[in-house]
Amino acid sequence: MKKPEELRSHQWFGTEGLRSFSHRARTRQLGYLPEEHLGKPVIAVLNTWSDINPCHAHLRERAQAVKRGVWQAGGFPLEFPVATLSETYQKPTPMLYRNLLAMETEELLRSYPVDGAVLMGGCDKSTPALLMGAASADLPAVFVPAGPMLPGHWRTEVLGSGTDMWKYWDDKRAGLIGDCEMAELESGLARSPGHCMTMGTASTLTAAAEALGMTVPGASSIPAVDSGHDRMAAASGMRIVDLVREDLRPSAILTREAYEDAVATVLALGGSTNAVIHLIAMAGRSGVPLTLDDFDRIARTVPVLANLRPGGRYLMEDFHFAGGLPGFLTRLRDAGVLHLDRPTVAHKTLGEQLAGALVHDDDVIRPLDAPLAAEGGVAVLRGNLCPDGAVVKHIAAEPHLLEHTGPAVVFDDYRTLQRTIDDPGLGITEDSVLVLRGSGPLGGPGMPEYGMLPLPDHLLKKGVRDMVRISDARMSGTSYGACVLHVAPESHVGGPLALVRTGDLITLDVPARTLRLEVDDAELERRRAQWQAPPPRYGRGYGALYQDQITQADTGCDFRFLARPGEVPEPYAG
Repeated sequence: MKKPEELRSHQWFGTEGLRSFSHRARTRQLGYLPEEHLGKPVIAVLNTWSDINPCHAHLRERAQAVKRGVWQAGGFPLEFPVATLSETYQKPTPMLYRNLLAMETEELLRSYPVDGAVLMGGCDKSTPALLMGAASADLPAVFVPAGPMLPGHWRTEVLGSGTDMWKYWDDKRAGLIGDCEMAELESGLARSPGHCMTMGTASTLTAAAEALGMTVPGASSIPAVDSGHDRMAAASGMRIVDLVREDLRPSAILTREAYEDAVATVLALGGSTNAVIHLIAMAGRSGVPLTLDDFDRIARTVPVLANLRPGGRYLMEDFHFAGGLPGFLTRLRDAGVLHLDRPTVAHKTLGEQLAGALVHDDDVIRPLDAPLAAEGGVAVLRGNLCPDGAVVKHIAAEPHLLEHTGPAVVFDDYRTLQRTIDDPGLGITEDSVLVLRGSGPLGGPGMPEYGMLPLPDHLLKKGVRDMVRISDARMSGTSYGACVLHVAPESHVGGPLALVRTGDLITLDVPARTLRLEVDDAELERRRAQWQAPPPRYGRGYGALYQDQITQADTGCDFRFLARPGEVPEPYAG
């Protein structure tokens, strides 16, 4: 156990000298008594709340519960507002700013007199950003997930945010419902604070955080407005104080074994394809080499056991009361795929953490002998169209499209696609392969969630609801369809996607894990010689830093100067 004089914050508050005197005087200016903070672990509460982030609308109140727990455990909490990454509103995409929040998290923890941190987030990019920054700073940390919103409702139907939005928008375009129904849906789709309650990116990444061992047990599935969420926040505040005293840091928790277990969890949940990019980036910050090949290898060893939308039937509240992630992980434990001897923030070992966890509903969390799918929900593809890889969430696609050859219809940017997709002159049929380029990490910019390309309205009116779609973009984790994503290298840097022409045949073979452009190598070389790189998009500012430093999807889209190893000195506080 650390003694008070061994705390990092002691260098600011506990030493003799002018600077320490000044720090204490300014703390009195804030209204704190000496006995409230001197000699106690100082805990940073990093809060991503804002007025424009509906997923985090309740985190201002939850921060009070975290502080309550810190006080009760003998610590001293300080709340820090950090960047809010709102998937709903931030354009062109919050993915452009994930690394900015990671930088802010790391440098805030490094530069202030704090001994540990509670990280509060949950909306898609906030979870990996906070964990990436905390891994780089390597101070004791606990993650508090924002929690899923309540299920949506429309008339007699239970709605899943995102998933049913895409479904009913297609129904509107097909002429099956009208403006009155859409107005009702608009008011019933998202009924409370919290992130999407399907197994979209938010639920996938918070589940990954719990599987990594960075949350208290069961934290990731508690509904945002449930009183249990308040109790979880307080428990996290209490636990971080002990972690500081024990000096248990992320580097001891975020090991190779932890990342492999997180990958297995994501795949068995039928989770979002976005987790592939984020977990690779997070692992890189932990000094753990994680690749697309690891995802493909692990996908072949785990079945899909979570019957959750968009690939299944239920929503996150159902999952929570069916046993949540602790119950779910007992299935993977029994399958022998977890590393049970590794530590978590709450227990000495994962095995100890799972002792006593139960599954209460075998339809929501399937038994090993009755999976939703025999293999993990994301497949990694290779081929001449994606030499560095691509991904497809095959459990959310219509099965007949998983082996398909069809002619390409190419769009150079998303705006053009939106404007022209319904044009009968394009000759799009249900056998066509829709191709969108210019939407990757650089081309997007920021790799927006454009990958669930809209289908032409004339096909929707015929009842067609899925087609093969290929892009260097991402897609919402709440979405569905035969969408091949994250094609690497992206078209903006001259990847093979830049060479596709309308009419070229493309073959997708998910069982064989291949994606191939049926054009001979000599013709591709001729096209490559004619290709010209687009001009830089940003002349200054954060965007210029982004375009200079961003890596490709297969390596996590981190910044090169952040992903590389290297020592960073502790600041001198005297």
